[in-house]
Amino acid sequence: MTLQIPVRRVLIAGALLGAAALAASSLSLAGTRPASTLQFVFTSDAHYGLTRATFRAGRDVDAAVVNGALVAAVNSLPTVHFPDDGGIDAGALVGSLDFLAEGGDIANREEAIDGTAGIQRAAVSWSAFMHDYADGLRTTDAAGRRTRLFVIPGNHDASNAVGFYRHMTPDADATAMVSIYNLMLRPPRPLTASTFDYNRDRFFSSQDLAGIHMQFLQVWPDSAMRSRMEADLASVGPDTPVVVFTHDQPDVEAKHFINPNGRHDINARDQFENLLADTFADGPSTDLPSTAEQQQLEGFLRRHPNVTAYFHGNSNWHQAYEWNGPRRQARLHVFRADSPMKGAVSATDERRLSFQVVSIDSKRRLMTVRECLWNADAAATTNVRWGDSVTVTLWRSAAR
Repeated sequence: MTLQIPVRRVLIAGALLGAAALAASSLSLAGTRPASTLQFVFTSDAHYGLTRATFRAGRDVDAAVVNGALVAAVNSLPTVHFPDDGGIDAGALVGSLDFLAEGGDIANREEAIDGTAGIQRAAVSWSAFMHDYADGLRTTDAAGRRTRLFVIPGNHDASNAVGFYRHMTPDADATAMVSIYNLMLRPPRPLTASTFDYNRDRFFSSQDLAGIHMQFLQVWPDSAMRSRMEADLASVGPDTPVVVFTHDQPDVEAKHFINPNGRHDINARDQFENLLADTFADGPSTDLPSTAEQQQLEGFLRRHPNVTAYFHGNSNWHQAYEWNGPRRQARLHVFRADSPMKGAVSATDERRLSFQVVSIDSKRRLMTVRECLWNADAAATTNVRWGDSVTVTLWRSAAR
């Protein structure tokens, strides 16, 4: 199911080149990380409230234990050496981390199980997440400040706020959505569960870091998010690389759109989840591909060629790939992240548990994304091993 990108290979503007070719081009070599480099970790789908069948010889292991181990692995990174893969800072110490980005689904849906309470409340899951990630993260950035935590909402966080077609206990708990909004936007008057309105208070945030513009979106770039992106990009130079963080993959699932049938409600027959701003335009079934919606995203990317990289979770395995859209007119470097709890591969093989360590050289407009296998040998003193490594360009001319 996974598309494996070979280690020690480099992707430059969509073409794979060997590591030797990268070195010959005087690109990244081992050594001191330049001041123009930004470095961060991307992980997704923490799914507090679930248990793993097995983890480090334990059975039915709580998400707090697994995520705590993931954060401990992140804390070990500064003294770990990058692989000799030809990417940015190959062979050098990882060193500082500017931020950690969590790609959503912090709290698993609070679904009842066999008529019982089932999955814990989103409020409990959010508290556990903050304990592990906000309080437990010990790394620092290049200036010695604590590594920042960026969080975006996933479909489970959103469903906990708006309800679901299967019974949940309670029927709704917007804690994760409200807390993400307040954490990332820091409004003068923080939202509360009673003042939060899902349709009005849609989350969008952006950051300028080391010459790179970063946009953080709610679930997927639907019409509401694209409108926010468009307004935000009006103040961003057309030559500034833009990196997007969101939960869903570009070929978004139909079920996340508004129900096109009947009363357009959330119901067990149609199984649409009403999480995005748009009514599904491709037909009455969640089994249909989201072609019309993807075409809208494709058109947006055509208008904004500096939006070149996209990080997401949701489907839960590590993959680096190119997305071109239904009409094959877009070019987007996409990075899919594993889940510590629901990995398509790592759920049954804990040695494949991974997050991504990302290095960006804004001066040369290069980005290296490395798969970090953080539980490769649970019996070893240091569990971290390196998997796939891909380097991409973050700028192209508008001419395609």
